[in-house]
Amino acid sequence: MARSGFPRSLTQLFSVSVLTNSLKKASPSLSILLLSFLVSITFLGISILRFFPSTTSQDSIQLCTPTIASPSSHDHHSLSTISFILAALLTLLNSNNENDEHRVIGTSAMVPYPVHVVSGNLSEEETEFWQQPDQEGYRPCLASSRGYRKRSAMISKEKNRFLVVVVSGGLNQQRNQIIDSVVMARVLEAALVVPILQVNHIWEDESEFSDIYDVEHFKKTLQADVRVVSSLPSTHLMEKQTIVNPIPYNVSTRWIRAKFFKQLNQEGVLILKGFDSKLYKNLPLDLQKLRCKVAFHALRFCRPILQLGNKLARRMWIKGPYIALHLRLEQDVWVRTGCLTGLGPEYDKIITQIQNSHPEYLTGRLNMSYTQRRLSGLCPLNALEMARLLKALGAPRSARFYIAGGEPFGGTRALQPLTEDFPNLVTKEMLAREGELLPFLNSSSALSAIDYIVSFNSDIFIPSHGGNMARALQGHRAYMGHRKTIRPNKRTMIPFFEDPSISEEEFSYIIRSVHNKSMKPELRDKESNKDVIAYPVPECMCRHGTGVY
Repeated sequence: MARSGFPRSLTQLFSVSVLTNSLKKASPSLSILLLSFLVSITFLGISILRFFPSTTSQDSIQLCTPTIASPSSHDHHSLSTISFILAALLTLLNSNNENDEHRVIGTSAMVPYPVHVVSGNLSEEETEFWQQPDQEGYRPCLASSRGYRKRSAMISKEKNRFLVVVVSGGLNQQRNQIIDSVVMARVLEAALVVPILQVNHIWEDESEFSDIYDVEHFKKTLQADVRVVSSLPSTHLMEKQTIVNPIPYNVSTRWIRAKFFKQLNQEGVLILKGFDSKLYKNLPLDLQKLRCKVAFHALRFCRPILQLGNKLARRMWIKGPYIALHLRLEQDVWVRTGCLTGLGPEYDKIITQIQNSHPEYLTGRLNMSYTQRRLSGLCPLNALEMARLLKALGAPRSARFYIAGGEPFGGTRALQPLTEDFPNLVTKEMLAREGELLPFLNSSSALSAIDYIVSFNSDIFIPSHGGNMARALQGHRAYMGHRKTIRPNKRTMIPFFEDPSISEEEFSYIIRSVHNKSMKPELRDKESNKDVIAYPVPECMCRHGTGVY
C-alpha cells in the first residue's frame, strides 16, 4: 500500500498567496517572521500533544503505512499530529474573519490543503499517476498597468452610473456571468450592483448572491477596480427601466462601450440579462487579470458553505491522498448532450423519448447522431468508461475517490461498473454527519459549491465531461499551485475503447501518452479562444518576479 507522508511542501501553504502593493513595500523579514511564527506554533503544538495519549474519533488521522518499512508508533503519532495541525492551519486560513478590517489581498484566495507525497511499493504506472505537475516557476501575477491604476481612482468612486446584471443557470454558469459583469462595469466606468441570481426553475433554487458568496469580501477585494454596491440608490430608482436581453456572442469591450455607454450616461442605470459567456475571451491584459482576480479572489463562498466544504475536505485529506471525480451522469446531462447512458435499452428509451419530445433541450450539433457525438468526444464518460480510464492511467484499486455531481440517472446501477473496480467511493452525503447538509438541501448551488470545495482540495481532479465546473476547477487548481487535473481526451481515446485487438498493456500506454499534458502548465491559446479562467497562464501567472499584485 502507498504511504501518504508529509505534504509536498509546507511553504506551499503560503507561497501562492497574493499580496497587496503595501505588503510589497514592507520589509521581506515580515513574511519570514510570519512563516517562522506559524511553523513554531505547529511544532509547539506537536510537543504539547506528545504529552497526551492518542485518541480515536470519527475524524482521527488515518495515514497509509508504507510497505517498505513500518514506522514506530512514535513516528506515526508525529506524522498524525503534524497532519492534524496542518489541517487546522489551513482551515483557519480559509475561514472568514469578519473582524479584520485590514485584510490584505493575499488572504483573499481560497488556499487548498497541500498535496500528499505518495511513496511505497508502487508500480511505475501508480507512481506516474500520483505524480504532481512541474510548476515551472509560474506563480500568480495580477499587477495592473499604470494606466489601469490611474483610471481606477475615478472608476472606483463612481456614483452616477450603475450596472445591474441578472445571472442565470447553475452555480458555475452564474459564476462566469458574475466575472464578466465586473469586467463590463469596469469598461462602462459604472458602479456594479451586487448581481441578482435568477430563480432556477429546473432545480427550484431561489438562492440569492449572499446565500452563496461573501458579499463584503466581494466588495473589498474589488474596491480598487470597481465600486460594488448592495442596491441601487433611491436617486436611481425609476418606474420604467430599460432591460437589455440578450447580447450577441463574443462582443468586444469596444462594442460594449459603443452600445451602452451613452444610454448609461443618460439613464444612470443599465440592466443586463442573458449575457452568459458572451464577452470576448481575448480581452486586453489588464481585463484578463481582472477576470482572474474576480474568479480566484473576489468570489469566495459565504461562511456556512466554506466551513462545511472545508470540513468535508479535511475529512478526506487527513486520511491520505484522494481523487475527485466530477461525474456528469444526471438525466438532464444525457438529454442535453444528445447521448445515451450505456445502461441498456430500458434507460436509453427514457432519454430518447425526452430528446424527441423536447428537441429544444439539445445543446448544439443538431444534425449529429449519438454515435457521431460520442466519437467526437461530445458525450460524458459513463461509469464503465471512467473505470477503464482510471485503470489505464494507473490508479490503484485502493485509491480513495470523492464523487462530485448530482444524482446519477439509474441510481446505484449507473455507478456499479466503477464501484466494482474502485470500491472506495464517497459523496458529500456519505462524508457529512447528521444534519450538516440540512441547511443546504433546497439549494443546488450551495450543494455544488460544497462539491467544488472538496474537489478543489483533492490531490487529483478528473471530470467525466467538459463544463463550467470542470473549467473553473481546472483554472483555480492551476492558479493555486498547478495541482494535477486530468481532462479526458475523449475524441482521441474513445476509438481505442472500441478496438478489441489492443491489449490492456498497450491500451494503458496509449491512454497515459494521450494525457501527459497534465504534467505541466498549459498555456492559453489565444487563437482557440480559450477562457483565461480555465487557462490562467500566461496572463495571470508569470515566471518572473515574486508573484504578487
